[in-house]
Amino acid sequence: MDNKITRREFIAATGSFALALSYPEIIFGRKKERPDVFFSKSSSPEGVLKVFDRIKEHVTGKVAIKVHFGEEGNKNYIEPHMLKPLTEELDATLIETNVLYVSKWRNKKESHIQLAKNHGFDFAPIDIIDSDGDKEIPVNGKHYKKIITGSHIDNYDTIVFFTHFKGHGMSGFGGAIKNASMGMGSVAGKMAMHASEIPKYDPSKCVQCGACVNNCPGGAITIEPLKIDPGKCIGCGSCLTICPVGAFDVPWGSTKGSVFMERLCEYAKGICDAKNAVFINVAANISKDCDCAGWAGKPFMEDVGVLASTDIVAVEKASLDMVNKAYGSEDTFLKVNSVSGNHQIDYASKIKMGNINYNLKIV
Repeated sequence: MDNKITRREFIAATGSFALALSYPEIIFGRKKERPDVFFSKSSSPEGVLKVFDRIKEHVTGKVAIKVHFGEEGNKNYIEPHMLKPLTEELDATLIETNVLYVSKWRNKKESHIQLAKNHGFDFAPIDIIDSDGDKEIPVNGKHYKKIITGSHIDNYDTIVFFTHFKGHGMSGFGGAIKNASMGMGSVAGKMAMHASEIPKYDPSKCVQCGACVNNCPGGAITIEPLKIDPGKCIGCGSCLTICPVGAFDVPWGSTKGSVFMERLCEYAKGICDAKNAVFINVAANISKDCDCAGWAGKPFMEDVGVLASTDIVAVEKASLDMVNKAYGSEDTFLKVNSVSGNHQIDYASKIKMGNINYNLKIV
């Protein structure tokens, strides 16, 4: 909305300093210029609770905690004991979405939940929020006019984005922005963020079972031989998840890195505009790879700590600043991943997701 005003403008308009002070730091939706980011050097459940205590007043209603349960073979995800006390304090539900890529565990609700329990996330209800269908949220971005998440998002009043801050091969780093975008996108949403082309397909693998044809909402697929009509494909990704022999694949790399980062930001903005949200970043077990990678790349630096804020841009910038300082580099992920993630923060600031400038408060 263009009619948002600051506290100073409010005082000028009303002449009431006392009334202005009664409002929260967000006045008609515009965030204060320097939001607080709270930091604990202790990468522990106690550190998590310390930083959360400073933002907990912003958490209301039924709470979901968005966390990554890890991929089989990758042990760098946030360990469940880090999250358990906070989850119990909030009586929260742990939420995730199914993945776009072929996975033994994370394509279907039942196996996804089982993997989460195998990894120790067995202390709270688990909701795979796109397991019963999608929800479209209108947005007004450069890349999107709608974003697609899971329908169960409507079941929650507040989302706590509990994020492992680490590297990522396409976005430089994966933090709260990626957790709130790719992590909240349904299969169709993930496809929209990743791909600039129709799915790849290999006719030689096709067994002509017809599953893809019967489940293609755009009627874009024919068999004998297998073919996708690019004029009819809506990019939903259904064929990738339904094919029993893996004849379809995501056209990885079809989207430039800068565009991919902007897409992440626009999806995250759509989610965070739609729901009350707070953010906790855990900068520990920092590897160059995403937690979705099916291998455990060894962390390349020491743990930094835990950060929390009500501002997604501020917590990302503070996390990146502290990682850079600890690693002794001006752009750590450019050095270790050959990809800088700075464009994520710059674009997020540009589209008014939050503020780059922040007050760091050690707790």
